[in-house]
Amino acid sequence: MPTSDLVDVHAHVLPDWYVDAAKAAGHTVPDAMPGWPDWSVDAHLAMMDQVGITQSIVSISSPGVHFGDDDAGTALAVEVNDFMAGLHTAHTDRFGFFAALPLPDVDGAIAEARRTAGVPGRAGVGIESNGHGTYLGDPSLEPLWQELSAQRAVVFIHPTAPPAFDPALVGFPAPLLEYLFDTTRTIVHLATAGVLVRHPDIRFVVPHCGAVLPSMISRVELFRAAGMISGEGDLGWERLWFDLAGAPLPDQLGAFTRRFGADHLLYGSDFCFTPAGAVDMLAAMLDQGWPEEHGEWRKVVGANATNLFKDALHPAR
Repeated sequence: MPTSDLVDVHAHVLPDWYVDAAKAAGHTVPDAMPGWPDWSVDAHLAMMDQVGITQSIVSISSPGVHFGDDDAGTALAVEVNDFMAGLHTAHTDRFGFFAALPLPDVDGAIAEARRTAGVPGRAGVGIESNGHGTYLGDPSLEPLWQELSAQRAVVFIHPTAPPAFDPALVGFPAPLLEYLFDTTRTIVHLATAGVLVRHPDIRFVVPHCGAVLPSMISRVELFRAAGMISGEGDLGWERLWFDLAGAPLPDQLGAFTRRFGADHLLYGSDFCFTPAGAVDMLAAMLDQGWPEEHGEWRKVVGANATNLFKDALHPAR
Protein backbone atom coordinates (compact mmCIF):
# COMPACT_ATOMS: atom_id res chain seq x y z
CA MET A 1 0.00 0.00 0.00
CA PRO A 2 1.40 3.45 -0.86
CA THR A 3 2.05 5.62 2.18
CA SER A 4 0.71 9.16 2.22
CA ASP A 5 -1.79 11.42 3.93
CA LEU A 6 -4.15 11.11 0.99
CA VAL A 7 -7.64 12.55 1.58
CA ASP A 8 -10.31 11.49 -0.90
CA VAL A 9 -12.80 14.34 -1.31
CA HIS A 10 -14.90 12.66 -4.02
CA ALA A 11 -16.22 9.32 -2.79
CA HIS A 12 -19.76 8.07 -2.37
CA VAL A 13 -21.82 5.99 0.00
CA LEU A 14 -24.70 4.02 -1.44
CA PRO A 15 -26.70 2.20 1.24
CA ASP A 16 -29.42 -0.13 0.01
CA TRP A 17 -32.24 1.93 1.50
CA TYR A 18 -31.08 5.02 -0.44
CA VAL A 19 -31.10 3.04 -3.69
CA ASP A 20 -34.59 1.77 -2.85
CA ALA A 21 -35.80 5.35 -2.28
CA ALA A 22 -34.27 6.52 -5.56
CA LYS A 23 -35.83 3.64 -7.49
CA ALA A 24 -39.22 4.29 -5.89
CA ALA A 25 -38.95 7.88 -7.16
CA GLY A 26 -38.31 6.68 -10.71
CA HIS A 27 -34.50 6.54 -10.75
CA THR A 28 -34.31 2.87 -11.69
CA VAL A 29 -30.76 3.52 -12.88
CA PRO A 30 -28.57 6.55 -12.05
CA ASP A 31 -28.59 9.03 -14.96
CA ALA A 32 -28.87 6.34 -17.64
CA MET A 33 -25.91 4.32 -16.39
CA PRO A 34 -26.28 0.53 -16.70
CA GLY A 35 -27.22 0.11 -13.04
CA TRP A 36 -26.59 1.05 -9.42
CA PRO A 37 -23.16 -0.12 -8.18
CA ASP A 38 -22.68 -2.14 -5.03
CA TRP A 39 -21.27 -0.45 -1.93
CA SER A 40 -20.33 -1.53 1.57
CA VAL A 41 -18.21 -0.10 4.36
CA ASP A 42 -15.81 -3.05 4.17
CA ALA A 43 -15.38 -2.67 0.40
CA HIS A 44 -14.79 1.05 0.80
CA LEU A 45 -12.13 0.54 3.47
CA ALA A 46 -10.45 -2.17 1.39
CA MET A 47 -10.25 0.20 -1.59
CA MET A 48 -8.78 2.92 0.62
CA ASP A 49 -6.11 0.57 1.96
CA GLN A 50 -5.22 -0.63 -1.53
CA VAL A 51 -4.80 2.88 -2.96
CA GLY A 52 -3.24 4.45 0.13
CA ILE A 53 -6.14 6.74 1.10
CA THR A 54 -5.96 7.87 4.69
CA GLN A 55 -9.44 9.36 4.87
CA SER A 56 -12.51 9.54 2.63
CA ILE A 57 -14.95 12.43 2.73
CA VAL A 58 -18.07 10.69 1.55
CA SER A 59 -21.18 12.12 -0.06
CA ILE A 60 -24.30 11.14 -1.97
CA SER A 61 -23.91 11.21 -5.73
CA SER A 62 -26.51 12.13 -8.36
CA PRO A 63 -29.53 12.26 -8.22
CA GLY A 64 -29.10 13.59 -4.68
CA VAL A 65 -31.85 13.51 -2.08
CA HIS A 66 -34.61 15.69 -3.57
CA PHE A 67 -36.79 13.71 -5.96
CA GLY A 68 -39.54 16.30 -6.39
CA ASP A 69 -41.17 16.63 -2.98
CA ASP A 70 -39.72 19.08 -0.41
CA ASP A 71 -40.79 17.18 2.71
CA ALA A 72 -39.54 13.86 1.39
CA GLY A 73 -36.29 15.49 0.28
CA THR A 74 -35.67 16.93 3.73
CA ALA A 75 -36.44 13.60 5.38
CA LEU A 76 -34.07 11.72 3.06
CA ALA A 77 -31.34 14.32 3.59
CA VAL A 78 -31.61 13.83 7.36
CA GLU A 79 -31.47 10.05 6.98
CA VAL A 80 -28.47 10.20 4.63
CA ASN A 81 -26.57 12.68 6.80
CA ASP A 82 -27.22 10.78 10.00
CA PHE A 83 -25.96 7.63 8.26
CA MET A 84 -22.75 9.35 7.15
CA ALA A 85 -22.26 10.86 10.62
CA GLY A 86 -22.61 7.36 12.06
CA LEU A 87 -20.01 6.11 9.62
CA HIS A 88 -17.62 8.75 10.95
CA THR A 89 -18.41 7.76 14.53
CA ALA A 90 -17.68 4.11 13.78
CA HIS A 91 -14.47 4.88 11.85
CA THR A 92 -13.41 8.28 13.12
CA ASP A 93 -9.99 8.37 11.47
CA ARG A 94 -11.18 7.03 8.10
CA PHE A 95 -14.40 8.85 7.17
CA GLY A 96 -15.69 12.40 7.08
CA PHE A 97 -18.70 13.55 5.08
CA PHE A 98 -20.28 16.28 3.02
CA ALA A 99 -23.81 16.80 4.30
CA ALA A 100 -26.48 16.40 1.60
CA LEU A 101 -28.78 19.40 1.10
CA PRO A 102 -32.27 19.02 -0.44
CA LEU A 103 -32.08 21.65 -3.17
CA PRO A 104 -33.98 23.29 -4.81
CA ASP A 105 -35.80 23.61 -1.46
CA VAL A 106 -33.74 26.55 -0.15
CA ASP A 107 -35.39 26.67 3.28
CA GLY A 108 -34.90 22.95 3.72
CA ALA A 109 -31.27 23.22 2.58
CA ILE A 110 -30.56 26.03 5.06
CA ALA A 111 -32.19 24.06 7.88
CA GLU A 112 -30.12 20.96 7.13
CA ALA A 113 -26.92 23.01 6.77
CA ARG A 114 -27.58 24.45 10.23
CA ARG A 115 -28.57 21.10 11.77
CA THR A 116 -25.37 19.43 10.61
CA ALA A 117 -22.99 22.35 11.18
CA GLY A 118 -21.65 21.03 14.48
CA VAL A 119 -21.94 17.33 13.75
CA PRO A 120 -18.60 15.51 14.18
CA GLY A 121 -17.15 14.44 10.85
CA ARG A 122 -18.90 17.04 8.73
CA ALA A 123 -16.28 18.51 6.40
CA GLY A 124 -18.75 20.67 4.49
CA VAL A 125 -21.88 20.23 2.41
CA GLY A 126 -22.57 18.55 -0.91
CA ILE A 127 -24.93 19.78 -3.62
CA GLU A 128 -25.75 18.86 -7.21
CA SER A 129 -24.81 21.03 -10.19
CA ASN A 130 -28.49 21.83 -10.61
CA GLY A 131 -31.59 21.22 -8.54
CA HIS A 132 -34.34 20.29 -10.98
CA GLY A 133 -33.13 22.99 -13.33
CA THR A 134 -32.11 25.59 -10.74
CA TYR A 135 -28.43 26.34 -11.35
CA LEU A 136 -26.16 27.62 -8.62
CA GLY A 137 -26.02 31.26 -9.65
CA ASP A 138 -29.80 31.60 -9.37
CA PRO A 139 -30.83 34.51 -7.12
CA SER A 140 -33.16 32.22 -5.16
CA LEU A 141 -30.09 30.54 -3.62
CA GLU A 142 -28.62 33.71 -2.12
CA PRO A 143 -30.00 32.99 1.41
CA LEU A 144 -28.23 29.62 1.31
CA TRP A 145 -24.94 31.21 0.27
CA GLN A 146 -25.29 33.70 3.13
CA GLU A 147 -25.73 30.83 5.58
CA LEU A 148 -22.81 28.82 4.20
CA SER A 149 -20.64 31.93 4.14
CA ALA A 150 -21.37 32.49 7.84
CA GLN A 151 -20.32 28.87 8.42
CA ARG A 152 -17.18 29.31 6.28
CA ALA A 153 -18.28 26.07 4.67
CA VAL A 154 -16.63 23.90 2.07
CA VAL A 155 -19.19 23.19 -0.68
CA PHE A 156 -18.60 20.10 -2.79
CA ILE A 157 -20.42 20.33 -6.12
CA HIS A 158 -21.34 17.07 -7.82
CA PRO A 159 -22.69 16.92 -11.37
CA THR A 160 -26.12 15.62 -12.21
CA ALA A 161 -28.06 15.30 -15.44
CA PRO A 162 -29.24 18.59 -16.93
CA PRO A 163 -32.97 19.33 -17.25
CA ALA A 164 -34.78 17.32 -19.92
CA PHE A 165 -31.80 15.00 -20.38
CA ASP A 166 -32.88 12.21 -22.72
CA PRO A 167 -30.38 9.38 -23.21
CA ALA A 168 -32.39 8.13 -26.19
CA LEU A 169 -31.57 11.36 -28.01
CA VAL A 170 -28.02 11.85 -26.71
CA GLY A 171 -26.97 8.25 -27.05
CA PHE A 172 -24.79 8.22 -23.91
CA PRO A 173 -25.32 8.05 -20.15
CA ALA A 174 -25.10 11.46 -18.50
CA PRO A 175 -21.76 10.88 -16.72
CA LEU A 176 -19.86 10.51 -20.01
CA LEU A 177 -20.37 14.05 -21.33
CA GLU A 178 -23.29 15.81 -19.65
CA TYR A 179 -21.72 15.73 -16.19
CA LEU A 180 -18.71 17.67 -17.42
CA PHE A 181 -20.76 20.27 -19.24
CA ASP A 182 -23.30 20.65 -16.45
CA THR A 183 -20.50 21.18 -13.94
CA THR A 184 -18.97 23.84 -16.16
CA ARG A 185 -22.35 25.49 -16.77
CA THR A 186 -23.08 25.82 -13.06
CA ILE A 187 -19.60 27.13 -12.16
CA VAL A 188 -19.80 29.78 -14.88
CA HIS A 189 -23.26 30.62 -13.55
CA LEU A 190 -21.84 31.01 -10.03
CA ALA A 191 -19.00 33.18 -11.22
CA THR A 192 -20.91 35.50 -13.51
CA ALA A 193 -23.63 35.92 -10.86
CA GLY A 194 -20.93 37.22 -8.51
CA VAL A 195 -21.34 34.47 -5.91
CA LEU A 196 -17.64 33.54 -5.77
CA VAL A 197 -16.59 37.14 -5.08
CA ARG A 198 -19.57 38.04 -2.89
CA HIS A 199 -18.99 35.04 -0.60
CA PRO A 200 -15.21 34.50 -0.41
CA ASP A 201 -15.55 32.50 2.82
CA ILE A 202 -17.25 29.66 0.94
CA ARG A 203 -14.74 27.23 -0.55
CA PHE A 204 -16.30 25.58 -3.63
CA VAL A 205 -14.83 22.25 -4.78
CA VAL A 206 -15.27 21.53 -8.50
CA PRO A 207 -15.12 17.85 -9.51
CA HIS A 208 -13.40 16.01 -12.35
CA CYS A 209 -10.31 18.21 -12.68
CA GLY A 210 -12.44 21.26 -13.45
CA ALA A 211 -14.52 19.47 -16.10
CA VAL A 212 -14.17 21.64 -19.24
CA LEU A 213 -13.83 24.89 -17.31
CA PRO A 214 -10.09 25.47 -17.98
CA SER A 215 -10.67 25.49 -21.73
CA MET A 216 -13.78 27.67 -21.44
CA ILE A 217 -12.67 30.53 -19.19
CA SER A 218 -11.16 32.55 -22.05
CA ARG A 219 -14.44 32.19 -23.96
CA VAL A 220 -16.42 33.35 -20.93
CA GLU A 221 -14.16 36.36 -20.55
CA LEU A 222 -14.53 37.16 -24.27
CA PHE A 223 -18.32 37.13 -24.05
CA ARG A 224 -18.15 39.22 -20.88
CA ALA A 225 -15.87 41.80 -22.50
CA ALA A 226 -18.29 42.03 -25.43
CA GLY A 227 -21.18 42.72 -23.06
CA MET A 228 -22.96 39.52 -24.06
CA ILE A 229 -23.11 38.11 -20.52
CA SER A 230 -23.14 39.63 -17.04
CA GLY A 231 -20.26 39.81 -14.60
CA GLU A 232 -17.98 42.65 -13.58
CA GLY A 233 -14.38 42.77 -12.34
CA ASP A 234 -12.76 39.69 -10.82
CA LEU A 235 -15.09 36.70 -11.12
CA GLY A 236 -13.24 34.66 -8.51
CA TRP A 237 -11.89 31.80 -10.62
CA GLU A 238 -8.74 31.53 -8.46
CA ARG A 239 -10.83 30.90 -5.34
CA LEU A 240 -12.07 27.57 -6.65
CA TRP A 241 -10.80 24.16 -5.52
CA PHE A 242 -10.79 21.07 -7.73
CA ASP A 243 -10.59 17.28 -7.42
CA LEU A 244 -8.84 14.69 -9.58
CA ALA A 245 -11.77 12.29 -9.99
CA GLY A 246 -12.31 10.85 -13.45
CA ALA A 247 -9.56 10.39 -16.02
CA PRO A 248 -7.22 13.40 -15.70
CA LEU A 249 -4.36 11.65 -17.52
CA PRO A 250 -3.03 11.72 -20.13
CA ASP A 251 -4.97 14.66 -21.58
CA GLN A 252 -6.95 16.74 -19.08
CA LEU A 253 -4.44 17.47 -16.34
CA GLY A 254 -2.02 19.42 -18.53
CA ALA A 255 -4.69 21.92 -19.58
CA PHE A 256 -5.83 22.23 -15.99
CA THR A 257 -2.42 22.91 -14.45
CA ARG A 258 -1.53 25.42 -17.15
CA ARG A 259 -4.53 27.48 -16.08
CA PHE A 260 -4.79 26.80 -12.34
CA GLY A 261 -1.53 25.25 -11.18
CA ALA A 262 -1.75 22.62 -8.44
CA ASP A 263 -2.19 24.64 -5.23
CA HIS A 264 -5.96 24.04 -5.06
CA LEU A 265 -5.98 20.49 -6.44
CA LEU A 266 -7.37 17.64 -4.31
CA TYR A 267 -7.65 13.89 -4.73
CA GLY A 268 -10.92 12.19 -5.69
CA SER A 269 -11.56 8.51 -6.39
CA ASP A 270 -15.27 8.62 -7.32
CA PHE A 271 -15.71 5.26 -5.61
CA CYS A 272 -18.11 3.35 -5.71
CA PHE A 273 -19.30 4.61 -9.11
CA THR A 274 -15.71 4.06 -10.20
CA PRO A 275 -14.90 0.43 -9.28
CA ALA A 276 -12.02 -0.28 -6.92
CA GLY A 277 -9.85 -1.75 -9.67
CA ALA A 278 -10.26 1.36 -11.80
CA VAL A 279 -9.53 3.61 -8.80
CA ASP A 280 -6.28 1.73 -8.27
CA MET A 281 -5.40 2.00 -11.98
CA LEU A 282 -6.08 5.76 -12.08
CA ALA A 283 -3.96 6.32 -8.96
CA ALA A 284 -1.14 4.36 -10.56
CA MET A 285 -1.42 6.59 -13.64
CA LEU A 286 -1.00 9.62 -11.39
CA ASP A 287 1.99 7.95 -9.72
CA GLN A 288 3.60 7.56 -13.15
CA GLY A 289 2.34 10.55 -15.14
CA TRP A 290 1.98 13.47 -12.74
CA PRO A 291 3.89 16.56 -13.96
CA GLU A 292 7.21 16.57 -12.09
CA GLU A 293 7.33 20.37 -11.89
CA HIS A 294 4.43 20.31 -9.42
CA GLY A 295 6.13 17.98 -6.93
CA GLU A 296 5.02 14.50 -5.82
CA TRP A 297 1.27 14.37 -6.33
CA ARG A 298 0.33 12.53 -3.16
CA LYS A 299 2.19 15.06 -1.03
CA VAL A 300 0.79 18.00 -3.00
CA VAL A 301 -2.87 17.01 -2.76
CA GLY A 302 -2.43 15.84 0.83
CA ALA A 303 -1.04 19.22 1.85
CA ASN A 304 -3.79 20.97 -0.11
CA ALA A 305 -6.46 19.00 1.75
CA THR A 306 -4.88 19.92 5.07
CA ASN A 307 -4.92 23.55 4.01
CA LEU A 308 -8.54 23.45 2.88
CA PHE A 309 -10.09 21.58 5.78
CA LYS A 310 -7.73 22.54 8.59
CA ASP A 311 -9.45 21.47 11.83
CA ALA A 312 -12.45 19.83 10.12
CA LEU A 313 -10.59 16.55 9.53
CA HIS A 314 -8.35 14.49 11.74
CA PRO A 315 -6.59 11.90 9.55
CA ALA A 316 -4.86 8.97 11.20
CA ARG A 317 -1.10 9.34 11.55
